[in-house]
Amino acid sequence: MIGLLQRVRRAAVTVDGSCKGEIGPGLLVLVGVRPEDGPAQAERLVERLLGYRVFADGDGRMNRSLRDTGGGLLLVPQFTLAADTRQGSRPGFSTAAAPGHARALFDHLATTAQREWPGTRTGVFGADMQVELVNDGPVTFWLEAR
Repeated sequence: MIGLLQRVRRAAVTVDGSCKGEIGPGLLVLVGVRPEDGPAQAERLVERLLGYRVFADGDGRMNRSLRDTGGGLLLVPQFTLAADTRQGSRPGFSTAAAPGHARALFDHLATTAQREWPGTRTGVFGADMQVELVNDGPVTFWLEAR
């Protein structure tokens, strides 16, 4: 499972003009699912997201996690993260999980995150979403849970 996390000052996801999830300072995470992923990978990704130290401490060093800061967490499904881009000029999607499998794992990820971090918000699986964010830094990391 892939999580592309971005430290944000604020972020929101909208579907058909309706805001489905919004946070203030925290993490926006675009989530990709691979065929071999399962519940263990979703749970591990949540653990990493909540504990990953990307927020500044008193000395300005990235030494504080979401758990330390109390920030928001916005999870947005994005199957294109798992695309095969090794050759040609068009991505291939055989390396991404099938929609049913990916939806089940994204839902498991969201449920686990909401249990561990009640301020968690999500995008809508399979929807045409508009994601707005104000990057903080910018700070962006690619995390994998295998």
